[in-house]
Amino acid sequence: MKINSAASWMIIVSLVILALIYGQSILVPFIIALLIWFVVKKTRNTIDKLNFAKKYVPKWMKTLIASVVVFGVLSITGELLTYNIENIVRSYSTYASNSEEITSKISEWVHTEGGEDIQKFLESGEVTSYLQGFIQSISEMLGNMLMIAFYIIFLFIEEGLFHRKMKLFFDDDKRHEAFQLTTKKIDKMLSRYLILKSLINLTTSSIAFIVMWAIGLQSPFFWAALIFLLSFIPSIGPIVALLLPSAFSLIQFGNFVPFSIILFGIGSVQVFVGNYLEPKLMGNTLNISPLIAIFSLALWGSLWGVIGMLLSVPITVALIIVMAQFPSTRKVAILLSEKGKV
Repeated sequence: MKINSAASWMIIVSLVILALIYGQSILVPFIIALLIWFVVKKTRNTIDKLNFAKKYVPKWMKTLIASVVVFGVLSITGELLTYNIENIVRSYSTYASNSEEITSKISEWVHTEGGEDIQKFLESGEVTSYLQGFIQSISEMLGNMLMIAFYIIFLFIEEGLFHRKMKLFFDDDKRHEAFQLTTKKIDKMLSRYLILKSLINLTTSSIAFIVMWAIGLQSPFFWAALIFLLSFIPSIGPIVALLLPSAFSLIQFGNFVPFSIILFGIGSVQVFVGNYLEPKLMGNTLNISPLIAIFSLALWGSLWGVIGMLLSVPITVALIIVMAQFPSTRKVAILLSEKGKV
């Protein structure tokens, strides 16, 4: 009996993984739409805290205002990012001449002959192709915005009918109450995570912007936005976000002074935020084992790339909460949690 049960679980997991891989083009825009819908809903709730809006402004109007605000911010940010990346690609050839001096210095310090290989790589145009590939991925994301917008519209339509459907779906009031409790837990934990993490990342990226702007690094808004986004990826995200502008400063300036300022200046801020500020503010908000956080990062990253890495934490949080509600999966939720409390 246990063998049959284990085999059934293996088949189900295999089918889910196949669905995640081959359904990426459908699922990723839907999950992004779900997150944007979530942000719009929270913005609407914020507007609803105003006495005038709560009394006199209809719900659909508040939803429209919140949607315009959120999509306006996303559109402006997308345009600025695209403009900044195109500037970097266009001007890269003017900075490539600095690479010879930098690679020769690195070769002298580490006593290797690998400088020529680095030089060839920098002059081959592969860096430009990587940047162009990054632009293409952003363009693809913007191309999906129409589909994402349609998803969000129908999510708001479904929102009004969802609770009524769920009440009819469950046989008794206890199961319906348990379902409502689960959705409230997911809502509460994700809200706290997204708000606090966004504020922490915004603080770090704002300081990084000031530092990079002060030393004259090209397109500081792009690098600051990259630090903001990649800081949502546990552990490796902040490191990659720090190394990219540091490495670009070597190519742009041709010396190690701006590199050191970015690496140690912004790096010190990240260390303070990651080891002191973030744990103090967020506490046990996520309730995820650190090992599971890294594993989920690797898993979702292998399935959906960078988007999967960005979504790994919210997806894992939701899964733990849902699995904790059912006796058959509660033990799994306990293993995935930080201290076993679910």
